[in-house]
Amino acid sequence: MSRIGKLPVVLPAGVTVTTDDHKVTIKGPGGELVQEIHPDITVKVEDGKILVERPSDAGPHRALHGLTRSLLANMVEGVTKGFERVLEIRGVGYRAQMQGDNLVLQVGYSHPVEIVPRPGIKFEVGQDVNTRQPFVVVKGINKQVVGQQAAEIRRVRPPEPYKGKGIRYRGEYVRLKAGKQGKAAGR
Repeated sequence: MSRIGKLPVVLPAGVTVTTDDHKVTIKGPGGELVQEIHPDITVKVEDGKILVERPSDAGPHRALHGLTRSLLANMVEGVTKGFERVLEIRGVGYRAQMQGDNLVLQVGYSHPVEIVPRPGIKFEVGQDVNTRQPFVVVKGINKQVVGQQAAEIRRVRPPEPYKGKGIRYRGEYVRLKAGKQGKAAGR
């Protein structure tokens, strides 16, 4: 058995699961998520737990077993707690602000970049108390959509390797290059 796939997904209070014709619908306080499941994988709901089973020990079935269980666990976590991704904006004059529901970034281009949120996504803009660097929080109930929206924001101005300016994930390490060392040594 798959170590991940055989673990049951515990359903918290207020979360309901319905399965019909290879579709799993999970409803909770945060909203509703629907996931289509591979026809070979079976999903059962018993005693407040979601159980995922596979028909054989073939390689593709083992892979689908763990994948399906992880997707369902993320859906349960999403409708109860939700997901968020924090992006830090570093650079002199780099700013982020909200304009209605849209995010407007000023990150060194001749024009501001406006980002329209995907359905189910909300943006929050803040400023770090110690460093006074702006940051953007991407929130939603679907982990995949939150990650994709955060990646699209980061793609506007990825961190450059010399000064580290740009948009990065919180906790992301950017390896900085040395720069023009030969000129400083008198060569």
